[in-house]
Amino acid sequence: MRIAVVGSGYVGLVSGACFADFGHEVTCVDSNQEKIASLKAGVMPIYEPGLEQMVATNTKANRLVFTTDLAEAVSRAEAVFIAVGTPSRRGDGHADLSYVYAVAKEIAGNIQRFTVVVTKSTVPVGTGDEVERIIREENPAADIAVVSNPEFLREGAAIEDFKRPDRIVIGIEDERAREVMTEVYRPLYLNKAPLMFTARRTSELIKYAANAYLAMKITFINEMADLCEAVGSNVQDVAHGIGLDKRIGSKFLHAGPGYGGSCFPKDTLALVKTAQDYGSPLRLVETTVAVNDQRKRAMARKVARAIGTDVRGKTVALLGLTFKPNTDDIRESPAIAIIQGLQDGGAHVRAFDPEGMEAAKAYVSDVAFGGDAYEIANGADALVLVTEWDAFRALDFTRLKSLMKEALFVDLRNVYRREVVARHGFRYVSVGRPKEDITVALATAAE
Repeated sequence: MRIAVVGSGYVGLVSGACFADFGHEVTCVDSNQEKIASLKAGVMPIYEPGLEQMVATNTKANRLVFTTDLAEAVSRAEAVFIAVGTPSRRGDGHADLSYVYAVAKEIAGNIQRFTVVVTKSTVPVGTGDEVERIIREENPAADIAVVSNPEFLREGAAIEDFKRPDRIVIGIEDERAREVMTEVYRPLYLNKAPLMFTARRTSELIKYAANAYLAMKITFINEMADLCEAVGSNVQDVAHGIGLDKRIGSKFLHAGPGYGGSCFPKDTLALVKTAQDYGSPLRLVETTVAVNDQRKRAMARKVARAIGTDVRGKTVALLGLTFKPNTDDIRESPAIAIIQGLQDGGAHVRAFDPEGMEAAKAYVSDVAFGGDAYEIANGADALVLVTEWDAFRALDFTRLKSLMKEALFVDLRNVYRREVVARHGFRYVSVGRPKEDITVALATAAE
């Protein structure tokens, strides 16, 4: 099948590469000439495990091509996927749909046959209606079916998610689109991927509802972590205890500095705004957004308290800048708020991240970036683990202690056990665990 994917960012590039890997003939379109030139040269604009090799393989096989010529790509395609960005709109928090609508206008004049136009971008309820209206207004003769097909890709595991999905949600209003979309995803049938056909507006809302629920789950366990610290409980045991209940499940119950990234922050906010516009406010989601924003800044205060009453002139070294491991995405990362909070208090900040340092330079200033954990720890008053990269899971604490001015380790992801770190002479601060774990106290008493 001939497919055009408009937008070669995270969603568009991963989707296009995976469709090509299925055997489809895919053209990825982007208006950014520099990006297209880089992709043709095999240089990826994002970091995603396995993506570079997949693009190279399918480009070599002529199943995947990159171009700035939207007209040609659309005129040949049986399905056109819109995969451009929908960032939060400045001023009101609504999703900015200007890129989606601009693409719809451009697509309209280049449709040559019956074409399924698929919105892959995350968009509010009713966007598909407007996309269809725009195309029909621009080209009344266009024979189209507009479909909603939201993505559910986790950064760092996007290829696995695309090829082995929990579900594929497809919102249609024209039955002719069912056959085309079934053919698009036919290669997944061997994996028994569940195709879920719904009304278009329902499909659009499923995406937002899923992200909002997961964001609430993260925020819930983070608030429980604060309570655990106050009463002397262990949030990891609490999470395990409730996660064993199959109605709840264990995923997204890991206490930390708050959620970030390109999806949860903007999607929860856009859902809140949509609900308010329709006179049906979502109080739980509104609170989730507010609590998560406050938590990121609170983590800077947590680090400051661990150091002392005044961080002015202190040097703090941060391990991790991206919002999660295995990506170079800095957007809405808790690390940004932590850095800003520490700098506001007068601290000097150093940082290292395996993939995110270059991107971080656009978000923070006056940060000393280092080549590894040990370089930034040299002479530091505190070492703070912000993002749980594998590279940070087996730190040499003996070496770190010899380098640091003060032996203080703040673990905002609960990667380590207190006794392991304390054995090397460090003060250890974590999230949602008592100052001295009961298990450690019992073990000490037994000795």
